[in-house]
Amino acid sequence: MDPVTTPSTPPSLEVSGLAFAYPDGHQALFGVDFAVARGERVALLGPNGAGKTTLVLHLNGILSGGAGTVTVAGLPVGKRHMAEIRQKVGIVFQDPDDQLFMPTVREDVAFGPAAAGLKGPELEQRVRTALERVGMAEFADRPPHHLSFGQRRRVAVATVLAMEPEILVLDEPSSNLDPASRRELADILRSLDVTVLMVTHDLPYALELCPRALILSDGVIAADGPTGDLLADEDLMRAHRLELPFGFDPRVASAPRG
Repeated sequence: MDPVTTPSTPPSLEVSGLAFAYPDGHQALFGVDFAVARGERVALLGPNGAGKTTLVLHLNGILSGGAGTVTVAGLPVGKRHMAEIRQKVGIVFQDPDDQLFMPTVREDVAFGPAAAGLKGPELEQRVRTALERVGMAEFADRPPHHLSFGQRRRVAVATVLAMEPEILVLDEPSSNLDPASRRELADILRSLDVTVLMVTHDLPYALELCPRALILSDGVIAADGPTGDLLADEDLMRAHRLELPFGFDPRVASAPRG
């Protein structure tokens, strides 16, 4: 899906002047500015402690109270629009077991839409569509804990897709996946018609899936550009404690598709 931003289609995500300090005084963000167009896939990179988790928790209002603004599909993140924002921003956590807690896969995927008031055939269709999009429809009646880790991660993605979000936020989506599961998830993510913000330390995966990357370092956006260009800038990478796997050359690796 090509990124789209027109006067009638606001960016999926707009962050302006976002600064935040925790109650203990630790300042995590110092004024973050960026926008993500509808349909873009963007990687959020940075060393541990850079503020990535703090930033992500502002996107659906889990954290608030600092300076600056976050806008999702034209709606300011705040108490007034919180229910709508939480439907529009779907966060897939690093550990799928943080999201799967019902007796069956079907019930897990139905949980969010049912809580939002969907029922009957409409709810069933929403669940079926979400599971089909991640290739897990045949597992609908299985207990989640009987699935492999990679399958559980795909079901976790389905629980978020069932809410029909504007933006899918993925926290380390490739972690703990075997090569086949990693490739299957990449194919799924490429096929989705949603905006994707992917927080990852897996730089080759970022290059494979995200045409654009942001480097968050010391609470500010230190770089924003084509993923391959940023990864090929050795001085930039070294300055922000980002390391490619031994022997990996971003200049000859395949660029992201679509």
